[in-house]
Amino acid sequence: MSRYTPEEKVKLARDPGRPGTADFIDALFTNFFEQRGDRLGGEDPSILGGIARFHGRPVTVVGHRKGKNLEENLRCNFGMPSPEGYRKAQRLMRQAEKFGRPIITFVDTPGAYPGKEAEERGQGEAIAQCLALMSALEVPIISVITGEGNSGGALALAVANRVLMLEHAVYSVLSPEGFASILWKDASRAGEACAVMKLTAQDLRRGGIVQGVLREPQEGAHTNWDTMFRTLDAALSKELAALDKLKGPALARQRYEMFRAMGQDLPLAGKEEP
Repeated sequence: MSRYTPEEKVKLARDPGRPGTADFIDALFTNFFEQRGDRLGGEDPSILGGIARFHGRPVTVVGHRKGKNLEENLRCNFGMPSPEGYRKAQRLMRQAEKFGRPIITFVDTPGAYPGKEAEERGQGEAIAQCLALMSALEVPIISVITGEGNSGGALALAVANRVLMLEHAVYSVLSPEGFASILWKDASRAGEACAVMKLTAQDLRRGGIVQGVLREPQEGAHTNWDTMFRTLDAALSKELAALDKLKGPALARQRYEMFRAMGQDLPLAGKEEP
């Protein structure tokens, strides 16, 4: 039984002191070479990606990027990507498959940017293309939900062979505030929404939505980055070694079958858990 309520976990997941994608890349990978632009229309800083080495092995790393201060948050649009960001991610993933590199993604976003200009440039299509592409890639993919993973903006980087979550991360179809606004027409009931959305790592592990929950240090990942880095390093090494046993089409097939089976053990809405 977690000592934190779902509402408290949402607050922990959003803590600005948690390590972000750039921090995980600096700590866990070497020789990182950032790649920018979607080669179609522009560059989106809210998606960070490139080539790196993980224990000497070439990998492609892609993740959502927020900021540590107001200036960085504004530059990265508070971690809410536009279509250019998702198209950049697609470009990097296609490149990874071409050269046989595993893909590691880090998910931490309030959701894709919902603004009018993003919709005009094909936000929905860009996310859909990410889902379709990741479903069919024949290289290992590991996704780690490090903070909040909301809506299609999160899922666009999380169609993986293994989906891992930090202990106090959250993952859901939309934010609790959005859920409360739609269901009860009252965003102030977000705390109540947290309790019914099954968005915690523990709930999602029980339902088969994620395959692993990584323990956080002390009172959260923000309190001891080094311990969190060591835990994640060990988990990534273990998962990559397991996925190396699958080759080509078998990786795509395993991913497909895993997602088809997700949620089968979750209780139906309105019914009590056994």
